[in-house]
Amino acid sequence: MSLVWFRRDLRLGDLPTLTAAAESGDPVLGLFVLDDRLLKPSGGPRRDFLFRSLEALDEQLDGRLMVVRGDPETVVPKVAKAIGTEEVHISADYGPYGRERDARVGEKVTLVETGSPYAVAPGRITKSDGEPYKVFTPYSRQWMEHGWRGPADTSAKTAEWIDPDEVKGVRRVKIPTEKDASDAAAGEKAASKQWKDYLEQVSAYDDERNRPDLDSTSRMSVHLKYGTIHPRTMLADLGKLRSEGAASYRRQICWRDFYGDILFQRPDSARENYVEKFDKIELDSGKHADELFDAWCKGETGFPIVDAGMRQLNSEKWMHNRVRMIVASFLVKDLHLPWWRGARYFMANLVDGDLASNQHGWQWTAGTGTDASPYFRVFNPITQGEKFDPTGDYVRRWVPELRGEEGKAVHTLKFGRPEEYVEPIVDHKHEREVALARFKAL
Repeated sequence: MSLVWFRRDLRLGDLPTLTAAAESGDPVLGLFVLDDRLLKPSGGPRRDFLFRSLEALDEQLDGRLMVVRGDPETVVPKVAKAIGTEEVHISADYGPYGRERDARVGEKVTLVETGSPYAVAPGRITKSDGEPYKVFTPYSRQWMEHGWRGPADTSAKTAEWIDPDEVKGVRRVKIPTEKDASDAAAGEKAASKQWKDYLEQVSAYDDERNRPDLDSTSRMSVHLKYGTIHPRTMLADLGKLRSEGAASYRRQICWRDFYGDILFQRPDSARENYVEKFDKIELDSGKHADELFDAWCKGETGFPIVDAGMRQLNSEKWMHNRVRMIVASFLVKDLHLPWWRGARYFMANLVDGDLASNQHGWQWTAGTGTDASPYFRVFNPITQGEKFDPTGDYVRRWVPELRGEEGKAVHTLKFGRPEEYVEPIVDHKHEREVALARFKAL
């Protein structure tokens, strides 16, 4: 008997773990552990997508996915013992909690790691002296030279699957449901269809990726988060194309690998400044700061592009990446609040919330992380709106109070602010000077 413990690899296609587990010819049991240490801090949208992805995986296995609840340190060895194996096949996890969890489980059973959630596993790309990269551009060059393996040829037919009802002494549970749902279609089949459809328009990615009004990004981040598709599969498809859009999209996959590598090298950076000197920068706190944060969360700042982004997040459980940078800059440099407050709010509400990408994306914008946007670079929310939402359609979609405003005037409101739309909660010009003064004080 063989055991495959699914985690961030909720698929059967392009799954090297499955190849390794089926190599002996023994029947395979597919296992997923509902771990409350992961589920409780996860936002409702992420739990919902996870549960729906598990349902899709169980359907692919004809109802033979064994789902249990408990501490993996206890239940994984228990399941392994129940089917008479000492080996558990996994895709490697490089996150802080995942590494700690696997170390504990690995003391009781033999974990056989095959593959990872990344095109190139963290720790593989290093400088000539063996040190990790801290800057994206040289990392990306080495990443391209290193390359990656082609997709693994696996499917439900790769193994003979064990019926969980035949496993004695272990309680199988039903897959839960979650009320706080997003509209994102879950599961491997949905991921494959979404990706195939997007490939037809990826050639325009480089030109349109910063335009939230066009809604022309792939939205594949949530499928990468849960492994309903592997980046290796996507890279293989992109490699067949010769457009600037395909090359630009490949670069985004590289960013994902880079941030995974940074978190692996510096797990403390999930909650602390990557560049320690910023620990001393002055940040605001107290009642007024909390009121500003609440206005930011609700999308009631009086800055149209910021409010549109936050309302999209609260409604769709997703936000366009360019707008993520704009609202993050506003929180840190206009409201002078710590980046980790915004990062936590994102993780609680984004369906695609990924610890490595989210935390380091925030640090990039805050100017405290790798390849950081310099702290003295402050996004102007009005000019950012005019540049990246030139039609104003994005703002009008999410801020109904401004639907009477025409064209890009929706960003400046130079013809007057509608009575029903909130006044700006801060003066951007003044707060920019405050941010610069605090930076210089370091």
